[in-house]
Order: sequence, then C-alpha cells, then structure tokens
Amino acid sequence: MGVSGTGKSEIGSRLAARLGVEFVEGDADHSPANIAKMAAGIPLNDEDRHGWLLLLQARIGKAADEGRGLVLSCSALKRRYRDILRGGDPNLAFVHLAGDRELIAARMLARRGHFMPMTLLDSQFRDLESLQDDERGIRVDIRLPSEAIIEQLMQSFQND
Repeated sequence: MGVSGTGKSEIGSRLAARLGVEFVEGDADHSPANIAKMAAGIPLNDEDRHGWLLLLQARIGKAADEGRGLVLSCSALKRRYRDILRGGDPNLAFVHLAGDRELIAARMLARRGHFMPMTLLDSQFRDLESLQDDERGIRVDIRLPSEAIIEQLMQSFQND
C-alpha cells in the first residue's frame, strides 16, 4: 500500500517471487472510467473506488479460501479501504511503502507509461491514513534499496 510512485508494483512482484506466490497488480482491475479520470488529473473518490475495492477483496478472499498466498499491490490509502480488503481475509497483512513527497515526486517524474499523473500526488497524500495499531502490517522506508526492503519483509513475515 501507499501513494503512487512508492514502488508497490516492483516490491510486490519481487516479494511474491521470493515467497513463491501469485502477484496481482491492483491497478489492472481499475475500470476504464477510473483510469480515464485519473489520467485526466481528477482524483478518484470513495464511490469511484468502491467497485474496484470489492474486486480486489474477491481476489483476496479466493486466495484465502483456496489456502494459497497472494501479494496484491494497491494504494489502500484509507482505513475504510483496507477494511473492505480485509473483508476477503481477516488475516490480511499490509506493507506500507512510505517516503517523503520529494522522493516520490522524483520517482513519478522519471517513470514512463503510467496513467497516474504527478498532479494527483498531493491528493493521494491528503487521503493517506497510516496503518493503525490494530491493523496487521508494517511500514517500510522506500529510501532503502529494494533488496533490503524484501529482506525486511521476509524477516517480518517469518516472525509474524
């Protein structure tokens, strides 16, 4: 979880490979209308996200029902969004990839071919609600090299 540009796709896919489980890029499940809205620089609201979150919840629930692991990348910015996702599996753990605005902005400016414009970064930071004490998860500093993040996550999950 985290705002756009934190490396959710990269870290998620690498973590899934390391764990030997499926990786799902949550952005792939956004509706064409949501993608068009974001590409136009218009932030999604709770109503826009609701159907998307329910699709992700179903993916999480299916994996849990089948007893298989899953790593899913998505913003999950607000507690209520994470509550919807937890509806698929109450044992769901979150990895909050966190960093300061300047670093994330630089990363967003450097990437190509992503629908999320830089202009939406501030709205994402406004919506971001950090993990709360009663939420299962870990906050990770994105200034760390990717491999160090993966090692930190592996140790965290082994001790969980």
